[in-house]
Amino acid sequence: MTAAGSPGPIAALREIAFWLERGRAETHRVKAYRRAADVLSGLSAAEFAARARDHSWRDLAGIGPKTAAVIEQAEAGAVPDALADLRAAAEPIAPAGVELRKALRGDLHTHSDWSDGGSPIAEMMAVAAALGHEYCALTDHSPRLKVANGLSAERLRRQLDVVAELDERMAPFRVLTGIEVDILDDGTLDQDPELLDRLDIVVASVHSHLRDDSATMTTRMVHAVANPRVDILGHCTGRLVEGGRGTRPESSFDAELVFEACRRFGTAVEINSRPERRDPPGRLIELAVEMGCYFSIDTDAHAPGQLDWQGYGCERALAHGVEAARVIDTWPVGELLAWTAAPGR
Repeated sequence: MTAAGSPGPIAALREIAFWLERGRAETHRVKAYRRAADVLSGLSAAEFAARARDHSWRDLAGIGPKTAAVIEQAEAGAVPDALADLRAAAEPIAPAGVELRKALRGDLHTHSDWSDGGSPIAEMMAVAAALGHEYCALTDHSPRLKVANGLSAERLRRQLDVVAELDERMAPFRVLTGIEVDILDDGTLDQDPELLDRLDIVVASVHSHLRDDSATMTTRMVHAVANPRVDILGHCTGRLVEGGRGTRPESSFDAELVFEACRRFGTAVEINSRPERRDPPGRLIELAVEMGCYFSIDTDAHAPGQLDWQGYGCERALAHGVEAARVIDTWPVGELLAWTAAPGR
């Protein structure tokens, strides 16, 4: 997202939230600005004008002193101080990855408020387009992950209708249908196969029983990777290296067998850009390169500001020998979708 002139109050509040998310601010700080933007969006034109005339923004539930100051300054035609400060302080993300980041055309792993993301689909996709992407896949969670409000088959069908309408409205930008589907204990996938066949992008990830023994985890992952419906193996080790959720060690599995299955069945290995994941570790990226795998550099974004985190993944990819031609989200959308749809790849 590029710095611009004076936005309106709603845009100013959302842009402040974007910069805070991008800078990994505490969730409660971000939510205050997004909540205030939602409150303003719900006002009629007449009520908005009356609040502006009376300077009575603080009387609205969800508007505090900081957000009211932003609204007042934006209404006066100025760039709010809070926004100006954030724009000025913004640093490039992972400068060493900038050339690969320029080559990326999309992001193939993102979440909305339909599962455990914090923002509506339309807002996520609008920010993806503003960041220069040509396409972005919506990959909310599957039903087993109840803690993340995973989508039942019925809810996913409804989401597909929403995405189809938004995709038409945002053309030529493409909103790709997708899912982050759980790999179940036996290696099968946590969603109706008929629905998976309808999706543009299927990211398969392990979210449960991450401490299973190596043989069990290897069998589970290879079975999923070999499934022709799977396009990307998500955050393969499941590790957490920092952040509010604490740390978590890597899952134990035979990476050579798993990556050989990825190569053989044409499943891309995700380089997850989330700072708390940095998954796979560098040595495994290098192994996947050596074995001839494809890659997908994704944000796993759960909020609009996190969509700018791809540079972290690009920096790590370049440091460990990944070439742009092997990264599927550098491909034009037609080539990408032809690849995901190809039987046997």
